Amino acid sequence: MSESAMTGSGSRDSLPQAALEALLADPAGDPLRRALWLDALDLRLRPCLPPELAAHVRLANVAPGGKLVFLADAPVWTAKLRLAAAEVLDAARSVGLDATVLTVKTTAVPLIDKPSRVERTVKPMSTASRDALRAALDSLQDPDSAEPGERS
Repeated sequence: MSESAMTGSGSRDSLPQAALEALLADPAGDPLRRALWLDALDLRLRPCLPPELAAHVRLANVAPGGKLVFLADAPVWTAKLRLAAAEVLDAARSVGLDATVLTVKTTAVPLIDKPSRVERTVKPMSTASRDALRAALDSLQDPDSAEPGERS
C-alpha cells in the first residue's frame, strides 16, 4: 500500500497530527485548552500572593460574572486567602480579567504532590571500613604532632 493510500491523500494536511494538536482539536480540545489557560493564569497570579500563601492555594476556575475560584489545602489558608481578596482581585484585573468576586474552597486532596519521604536506615560500619577510614585519617596527621589524633 502506498503512503498516499495510507494517509487518505498525498497532501501535507492529511499527515498524522502531533498528539497535542490532536488533543486540542475540536470538540475535545475545549476542556484541555481551558485547563491549560487556567494553569497559565494560576502561574501569573501566584507571584502576586503572599509567599507563604502561594504554596497552599491554586486557581481552580474563572466563572461567569467575574468570579475567581481558588482551592486551598487547609481551612487556615482558605481564611488567609479571603483576607487577601482585594489584592488577589487587583492582581487578576492587572492580567486582564474582569474579576469582581473571590471564592475559596477547601480541599482534602493536596494541591501539589509531595514526594514520599524515604526512611533511610544507617548501616553500621564494617570493621574493615572502620580500619581503612582510621588509616586514611592517620595518614593526614602531621607526623611531628605530639599526640595521635591531634592536628596542627
